[in-house]
Amino acid sequence: MSKVHTSPSFFNISRGQFIKRCASIAAMTGLPLWFVERQEIEAAETPKKYGANDRPAIALIGSGSQGQGDASNARNYGDIVAVCDVDQKHAEQAAKKFTKDGHVPKIYSDFRRLLERPDIDLIVNATPDHWHTLVNIAAARAGKDIYGEKPLTLTIDEGRHVIKAVRDNKRILQTGTQQRSTARFRLACELVRNGRIGKLKKAEVWLPAGLKGGPFKSSAVPATLDWDFWQGQTPWNEYVTERCHQTFRFWYEYSGGTMTDWGAHHNDIAYWAIGLLAPSVVESKVLVQPIAGGYTTFPEYEVNYTYSNGVQLHIQTTKDDSIYGGVINKAGQRNGIRFEGTEGWIWVNRDEIKSNDKQLLTAPLPENAIRLYKSNNHMKNFIDCARSRELPVCDVEIGHRSATMCHLGAISMRTGHKLNWDSQLERFIGDYAEEANGYLKREMRKPYDYSFVS
Repeated sequence: MSKVHTSPSFFNISRGQFIKRCASIAAMTGLPLWFVERQEIEAAETPKKYGANDRPAIALIGSGSQGQGDASNARNYGDIVAVCDVDQKHAEQAAKKFTKDGHVPKIYSDFRRLLERPDIDLIVNATPDHWHTLVNIAAARAGKDIYGEKPLTLTIDEGRHVIKAVRDNKRILQTGTQQRSTARFRLACELVRNGRIGKLKKAEVWLPAGLKGGPFKSSAVPATLDWDFWQGQTPWNEYVTERCHQTFRFWYEYSGGTMTDWGAHHNDIAYWAIGLLAPSVVESKVLVQPIAGGYTTFPEYEVNYTYSNGVQLHIQTTKDDSIYGGVINKAGQRNGIRFEGTEGWIWVNRDEIKSNDKQLLTAPLPENAIRLYKSNNHMKNFIDCARSRELPVCDVEIGHRSATMCHLGAISMRTGHKLNWDSQLERFIGDYAEEANGYLKREMRKPYDYSFVS
């Protein structure tokens, strides 16, 4: 019986069984058969990497729903030994969830005390956006490798501080933009990079519209919550239920709305496909203003980027599903990315990949084609890299550049100006540069500045 001819480590099945297996995967995922075959062979030929500690000790900082989801993935490869949150209720829920064989994760309210433990190897940082930077810096200085939720930072300036801490301390940081570990997004980017749709002319990103509620009334701080600590570096405000936990991202003080939320995912894929560090020009249009006394990020907007090679990137919020047969997400809003070239287009999101001509997808790329970093499991890629010390698929520098794309759009909306960006200097230049550069960093409320983790 004919065998699949690869390395000796490849699973010992017939060619027919292999094709059947791949065809089944292709049918389930919508990926072309040639791409699935390549993935399966490469996966089988890649030797497993083992470290001295096959079950690393993992700590979760930021124990809300996203954090618990990340930690659930991480415990497939290690043990959750500690959880931390300034909301005691969240910390207790997480400790209960990750109790295993009678071993209860220790609860902390101050992440700095957790990081003092020498037995902890890895950190999952799922705090709100305005805490990402200080936690990541502190973890790196404490000698921990980090899985850090996206966007990497609250501001562009913070990115260089995080990169320095990670590099100086020789740490691994995986940014939680997990679409880079999804085959259909990698396929779309490889096809674009290899000219499958001709010369790339334009990319279009659709993001869900943000919330536009308000005005909101302040109320008593929950007994389980340290509200001052939760606010951290941001200006102090009276407690409002909508400011905290799930809806924090719709307040400019803590995040950047859907531009830095879903935008951190889809803009990252556009960045991957275009292959340049950053756009050179950004301009925007705010379509809906926030309600006075309510959420402070812009709920509906358009942002246009121009790259030095002439490629245009257009970002818009929309609830309209009529264009390109877009897919509706759970919130009733369509989101995804469309790459348009001189010879066709490709549409991709978390549910599908399609093109104007099926041959654009089904025809295999040549052997000498550009290949992008392959990861099929974002958390596993992080764990593997923590063992091997190789860079992960969304290393700290990549996370910074992806976040920068989002912040550029948010700054353009704040200033209302067309702006010019120098990706090497990482500063605005030309008209309105002084005003725009004022948004590169924010004043940190003491004591929650960089000295807090020094």
